[in-house]
Amino acid sequence: MNRSLIILLTLATLLAWPIEARAERLRDMSEIAGVRDNQLVGFGLVTGLGGTGDDTSVPFAQQAVLSMLRRLGVQVDSTQIRLRNVAAVTVTATLPPFAKAGSKIDVTVSSIGNARSLSGGVLIQTVLKGADQRPYAVAQGGLLVGGFQAKGSSGSSVQSGSTTTARIPSGALVEREIQIPIVAGGVIRLELRAPGFTIASRVVEAVNEKFTDSASAVDGGAVDIHLPPEYEKRVVDFIAEIENIEVVPLHRARVVINERTGTIVAGGDVRLSAAAIVHGSLTIVVKETPTPSQPATPFGLGTTVVTPKTDIDANETKRTMKYVPAAPTLSDVATTLGTLGLTPRELASVLQALREAGALEAEVVVE
Repeated sequence: MNRSLIILLTLATLLAWPIEARAERLRDMSEIAGVRDNQLVGFGLVTGLGGTGDDTSVPFAQQAVLSMLRRLGVQVDSTQIRLRNVAAVTVTATLPPFAKAGSKIDVTVSSIGNARSLSGGVLIQTVLKGADQRPYAVAQGGLLVGGFQAKGSSGSSVQSGSTTTARIPSGALVEREIQIPIVAGGVIRLELRAPGFTIASRVVEAVNEKFTDSASAVDGGAVDIHLPPEYEKRVVDFIAEIENIEVVPLHRARVVINERTGTIVAGGDVRLSAAAIVHGSLTIVVKETPTPSQPATPFGLGTTVVTPKTDIDANETKRTMKYVPAAPTLSDVATTLGTLGLTPRELASVLQALREAGALEAEVVVE
């Protein structure tokens, strides 16, 4: 039995058990509108690289060094700069919600020039800006490089991982806070991570059971919750109670096919209607056989040449039509498809064809 069918049968066995649907907390299914991460980016310099930095063919690295030295009060001619120990880099970070001034966040440093390695380097103070071009953090510190690179005197080399990308844990200080308006007009909006009208209706019903007539669905992806008067000064407590409300999620019938690895995973309420399947394959083999040719000339004046001989063989596998009965559960679907004896790639083609024919009640996703 191939790997894909083993996965299908395993999932089917698990889902066939008589277990009630498990409820999830709202904090795992939704997010508060406005409570989100923000991306930061900056341009900086890494020094102390020991000869593995950018060379003079990277003009912006030289300009950045000149600019930095002039800000520090050092006047240097551009012809006197050597960039072997310096590399121009981009610095990126993610500013989490509710981050306060003075808190620390991790940063990622990556070379944008032709530096060979950032190992042993130190990032010079770099301003990190948001999408609005306003500064929100300042990064600086020693780099941690995950990869390594070694070269021998004979020219041989070995490398593991990337040496031009590094991280600085807690390497940036937050300088500006982002104000997040949680309550707008006395309403808190929940944004569902898996939008759908059914799940939105279930969320509204669950919230209204705890706080009467406080929730209403905006659409399939958002639910508005009115803040009760008794929680006007305790918004955090109200949100904490909302996040702990349990809702039964809705599992979508979906079949995911990864054609690169031949993996097929099915989940949810997948059903199969009765269908007839014929799947055949055509194999064409082209074989080149070199054949020597000796001309019949007197006194050995001819020249022996090699003439190619091509044999083409086409073989089409003949398969009879296979009737597939209806399968109301995922366990039945896995068992039925297992009787076809198909390879993962063939099974993927059959699943897509069943979906197009309307016999497979599931969404087919090809990666």
